[in-house]
Amino acid sequence: MGKFDRERRWNEEARFFDSLAGLGSSQTSVIHPLVLARYSSPSLRRRFNLEYRFRLLGNLRNREVLDIGCGEGTNSILLAKLGARVTGVDISLRSIELAQAKARINGIDGMTRFICSPLESADISPRSFDIIWGDAILHHVIADLDRVMARLVDWAKPGALIVLSEPVSLNRGVRALRSAVPIKTAATPDERPLQPAELAVVRRHMPHARIRHFRLLGRLNRFILPQDSYETSSRPRRVLANVVVLLDYGLLSLPWIRNLGGGAVIWGSA
Repeated sequence: MGKFDRERRWNEEARFFDSLAGLGSSQTSVIHPLVLARYSSPSLRRRFNLEYRFRLLGNLRNREVLDIGCGEGTNSILLAKLGARVTGVDISLRSIELAQAKARINGIDGMTRFICSPLESADISPRSFDIIWGDAILHHVIADLDRVMARLVDWAKPGALIVLSEPVSLNRGVRALRSAVPIKTAATPDERPLQPAELAVVRRHMPHARIRHFRLLGRLNRFILPQDSYETSSRPRRVLANVVVLLDYGLLSLPWIRNLGGGAVIWGSA
């Protein structure tokens, strides 16, 4: 990718996420105690995507974590509240400002720092982090994926854990159907789910990476849980969400079905 194309993409992404930043009603609120409790014991609901990832992390006390594409700091704040020292990096200045405000309100600004920069040019020292965390960021940098993955591995300490969650489209038939019946979503121009070719790039930099598939039936939970909030939903809705996720997890454990999942957790040592 040339310098002009790269800077064009950076500017488009920054404008897009600046425009979205702060649209939620509680973007700078104190983290809910039930949310903190939920991710303090993620094994209780390990079949949910986010809990699955937190379970992989183990004890976060005093660990150095890099949150790539941190956005408004939702994950950064949660990671810091659980004991990690967190560096968040994001291309959106407005999102970074909200993340800093959220850290102050939650009393953990001393445990966090935030950098406004594209990943491709972020000024981050090599071999600095015990954990590198990415939540739906690689599919925004597909054109520069090889370069970004090389940087992630370079930033990781030897043996560090890299945990990534991404939308994926691994079944050719599903991709053809989606192309024939486009679904309108709020998305930047160059983003799309990762396909097998991109997963091969990731594996080249993380040869021992493992993948857990999600989001077959689990996509329904956006309709079951108001505002996608488990803690504030009624008990019947929570029970139904649990059933959906349990079925989802079971089905996507089958080799001939797993590639139908719309999301994947990718993790392994640097």
